[in-house]
Amino acid sequence: MFLTPSHLLFFSTLVFGMMMAISSSSWFTAWMGLELNLLSFIPLITSETNRFSSEASLKYFLTQALASAMILLASSTMTTGVMFSPYLMSTALLIKMGAAPFHMWFPMVAEGLGWLQFIILSTIQKIAPMTLLSYTLETSHWLIMMVAATSAMVGALGGINQMMLRKLMTYSSIGHTAWMLAALLISESLWLTYFSVYCLTSTTIVLFFFYKQAYHLKHLTSSALQTPKQSTIMFMSLLSLGGLPPFTGFIPKWITVQELAVSSYMFLVFFLILGTLINLYYYLRLTLSSFMMASPMLKWQFIQESSMSNMNLFMMLLNILGLLLSPILFMIN
Repeated sequence: MFLTPSHLLFFSTLVFGMMMAISSSSWFTAWMGLELNLLSFIPLITSETNRFSSEASLKYFLTQALASAMILLASSTMTTGVMFSPYLMSTALLIKMGAAPFHMWFPMVAEGLGWLQFIILSTIQKIAPMTLLSYTLETSHWLIMMVAATSAMVGALGGINQMMLRKLMTYSSIGHTAWMLAALLISESLWLTYFSVYCLTSTTIVLFFFYKQAYHLKHLTSSALQTPKQSTIMFMSLLSLGGLPPFTGFIPKWITVQELAVSSYMFLVFFLILGTLINLYYYLRLTLSSFMMASPMLKWQFIQESSMSNMNLFMMLLNILGLLLSPILFMIN
């Protein structure tokens, strides 16, 4: 994706727009940063080799333009003391990040993206809306809590019957958005911790799919794409993303649940844990089918596997880091 100077330029302006939005001192400047971020991401989506990219970029632009118009309306009415302005602002930011029940555009856009663009959409594009949402917590506290509970269930139930890997990862991202919103209710540092671990675990899996050019469940069960060693790596990575102890993805969820329980958010904790259990169900279904349906290896597959050894080792170290950190955190607590 980032092979041409134009792509590097648009990615640089995308990051600059994000930084401009999160460091702004007024809603108008934040809106300008979000618009720069939007206009920089659309050229990165467009691809001559992907016939669905134009449709995805149009859907993304229309949705984000609607949310931007809502931000302008809310920011202009905040000075007049209108009661619904903070809720309108929070709703616009929730639309931009794809949280349920404002998530309908997210799976449709993700279906037309490549894996590298999907990484940006599910990680970098959430930073600015999440940061700006933290400024409205005092007035829209209950709205964010209800959206977090809804996102946990939508992200869990939406991925059960998905055979397309991009949609499965999309609903997984919606489920993790619920955890990020819940962490944001506690503190920004907790949200940053959860977001950082989510970026690491999800990026390793998406890069694995990108390297193997896997877009459907059957691609993972093909003998030409999967070996026992790679199946084990993917198995551990998905369980880490799902938050199964003692993998890396479990640590921020453990801390978040503890903080939510101390703050008496037991209603929200119930939906978050229930959604995580359902997520683990379809992660296990995905990995077990990959193990059980894979054909015996051919000789040329050993060459393919050895070329991925460095990446496999890197992914393994990231996702089993929790095996080392969990006993330490347990002793501290």
